Amino acid sequence: MLAALPVAMLGWACAANAASINAMVRTPDGIPVEDAAVVLNPASGMPRPALRRATIEQRDREFQPYLTIVTKGTAIDFPNRDPFKHHVYSFSPPNVFEIKLYADKPAKPILFDKSGEVVLGCNIHDWMEAHVLVVETPWFAKSGADGSATIKHLPAGAYRLRLWHPRQRAVVADVKVELKSTDAQHFDMTIDVAPRAVVKKPPPDAGGY
Repeated sequence: MLAALPVAMLGWACAANAASINAMVRTPDGIPVEDAAVVLNPASGMPRPALRRATIEQRDREFQPYLTIVTKGTAIDFPNRDPFKHHVYSFSPPNVFEIKLYADKPAKPILFDKSGEVVLGCNIHDWMEAHVLVVETPWFAKSGADGSATIKHLPAGAYRLRLWHPRQRAVVADVKVELKSTDAQHFDMTIDVAPRAVVKKPPPDAGGY
């Protein structure tokens, strides 16, 4: 059963030309959470995000980065930095695609034109996994190793703050946020995540892959 997890919020004002928020994401045990998506959706008047380009590499038989957050309509390149071929795919309904066995860089990027969560895999290396979160809003950030994520240059107004992680055990309830033009707000956020599976990869020279 999915359950909402607690979120504690502390806000303060400072002199600035635009609002900002900083989120500190931790597990219920207080451990910083890396690769959490912090997304701000305005209550009304969603702006049209600028068209962007993103890159997800295959390096050392892994996807890098593990999590990529993009706005809907972003084209993503999948360059292969390894000396052997990869076969990248996704069966996730928002953006199903396949790039069959290839080296170097595919001729065309993949367009992510539907919002939602996308899981990436490789048909050659079963342990390879990465995630793309496609959002409607231009205001988002990804937490670093210390659990912090910052979103700057925010217009004043009402928002809903969403917290998401690829390995979350439960849905975290959205938080209502009211920002003034000079606000800088801090959020202490809690999310329960499953540990990332540790897969023993075969030696690089095993079977040529």
